[in-house]
Amino acid sequence: MNKKMRVLAALENRETDHVPAAFWFHFPADKAEGQACVDAHLQWYRDTDQDFIKIMCDGYFGYPNETLEKLADVSELYKMKPLGENHPFIREQVERAAAIVKAADGECCVFYNVFCPLSFFRLQTSWEKMMECMKADPEAMKYACGVIAQDAKALVKGLIEEAGCDGIYYCVQNAETFRFTAEEYRSLVTPSDKDVLDYANTLSTHNILHCCGWGGDKNRVEVWQDYEAAAINWAVYVEDMDIPSGRQFFAGKPALGGFDNRKEGILYSGKEEEIRKFTRELIETCGKKGFLLGADCTIPSDLPVEHIHWVLETARSM
Repeated sequence: MNKKMRVLAALENRETDHVPAAFWFHFPADKAEGQACVDAHLQWYRDTDQDFIKIMCDGYFGYPNETLEKLADVSELYKMKPLGENHPFIREQVERAAAIVKAADGECCVFYNVFCPLSFFRLQTSWEKMMECMKADPEAMKYACGVIAQDAKALVKGLIEEAGCDGIYYCVQNAETFRFTAEEYRSLVTPSDKDVLDYANTLSTHNILHCCGWGGDKNRVEVWQDYEAAAINWAVYVEDMDIPSGRQFFAGKPALGGFDNRKEGILYSGKEEEIRKFTRELIETCGKKGFLLGADCTIPSDLPVEHIHWVLETARSM
């Protein structure tokens, strides 16, 4: 199998010759935009020789909608309109993806990070503003997330149909146990979450769902249990749910992960033999069907590339 065949097989819950692996991190400001960002992604891919590329949306974390930029009262959300498919926020991300896909030249799969609508709202405003608006007028927030979803879908369409990405890496967040009840999340947030994801699934059957636990707080992962995606990447060490348990929880879907992304985790802090041993044991436990090695979330940017080599070399020897 070549890299692309291997990753697609894993995402389709088929046996692979060896378990594919990939890791990623947020680039520093001088490599977060334009050609420098394209070059940084390609350099990381070549330096690691990992099995696929996950493109970061660095530089586009906020959602530059004028209504959100000037938001003074929650009622203003009802006046919000989409940016439109030709807005630089969408076009520039599609161009980034297209440049990376072109350079990869079919050697590997390429996925692009897309946030869920509520996260776009939060990243443009703040945690505090998001919750303030949710409490003041939940329907206004649902309306706003619906508008954001229209632009997220336009982005997804450009990434897959125009840029040539194999799928998206769809990041769902905001389900911390202290934030919403499961019922509140399903009522207020799930509709816009699924609006984008379900649309992405009409364009590609190889989308990855990232159940994000970057802040270290447990999520109500049950709210995402019925979200449809080719593979699921959840925070094993935050949710205290290992790969076999998570695969059972998510109805037997392929899993991406296994490594703690934090500095206290073995990937960052472990010695060579510890990392190799951990990789071997993960593969022995999880098998070579429907499993991709990765981390809970983004890895530290100063993680030595040799640590990735040890994971890949071990996986490729089994």
